[in-house]
Amino acid sequence: MATGVHGGVSTLEVGTDIVRVEGLVKTFDGTTQVLGGVDLTVGDGEFVALLGRSGGGKTTALRILEGLDPDYSGTVLVPEQRSVVFQEPRLLPWQPVWQNVVLGIGGSRSERRAIARDALEEVGLTHRADAWPRTLSGGEAQRAGLARALVREPRLLLLDEPFGALDALTRLRMHGLLRRLIAKHRPGVVLVTHDVQEAIDLADRIVVLDAGTITASLELTDIRGSEDEVERLAEVREQVLAALGVEYEI
Repeated sequence: MATGVHGGVSTLEVGTDIVRVEGLVKTFDGTTQVLGGVDLTVGDGEFVALLGRSGGGKTTALRILEGLDPDYSGTVLVPEQRSVVFQEPRLLPWQPVWQNVVLGIGGSRSERRAIARDALEEVGLTHRADAWPRTLSGGEAQRAGLARALVREPRLLLLDEPFGALDALTRLRMHGLLRRLIAKHRPGVVLVTHDVQEAIDLADRIVVLDAGTITASLELTDIRGSEDEVERLAEVREQVLAALGVEYEI
C-alpha cells in the first residue's frame, strides 16, 4: 500500500523544493519492480527533464507525481497546485476550445470566457477560441493543452512527452513557446521525454532513469551563456547517451 503523501504543499515551504521523492518503490502484480528506491527533488521554478529507455519507469514516476497511481511505497511530496500536459491533448470534442481551457474553473460564463481569452492569447490561439477541437492542427491542440494547464497557475507543471507526436518544425516552435510561458509563470517543471536534444534545449537539469533507478543527474544552468557553452553541452549530450547505453562520439 502507498505510504506517500499527495497534495503535500503544507509540508513543503514556499521557496524550497516543490517535489520531494524518497525511497519510491513501485511494483506491478506484486512481482515486477518498475521503480526501485527512487530519490528525487525538484526546486521551486526548476525545470527537470526525465529521460530513459522505454520501460525504464519514467511514465510510472510521472503518474505517481500526478496522483493517478496511489499504489506505491515511499514518500512523495508534491504541491496541491499542479497541472499536466499529456502527449495527446485530451480536449473534449463536444466543447469549443475556450471551454476546454477553463474546464473545471468556476465563475459565470462571461468570467470564464475572459479567463480563457487571456490564456489563449498567451499561446496565440485567440482566433480559435470558438473552434471545435477536431478542427485544430496538432500544434494548435497542444497549445490549447498548455493554456488549460497554465490557466490554473500551477506550482508544478508535469509534461508527459507533450511534443512527441508533432513534426520537427512544430516541435521547435512549441519549445520556444514553452520557454516563454515558463519564464512568465515560473512553475517547477518535470518533463518526460525520449528526446535527448529536447531535454538539453529546455531543462535546467537532466535526470536519467534506467531500470527503475536514477543513473545520472546533470546540471545545465551553469553551462547556459558560458563561453564554452557549445562544447560543454556536447559533453552533456555524450554523458546522457552513455547513461542511456548509446555509444556516441562528439
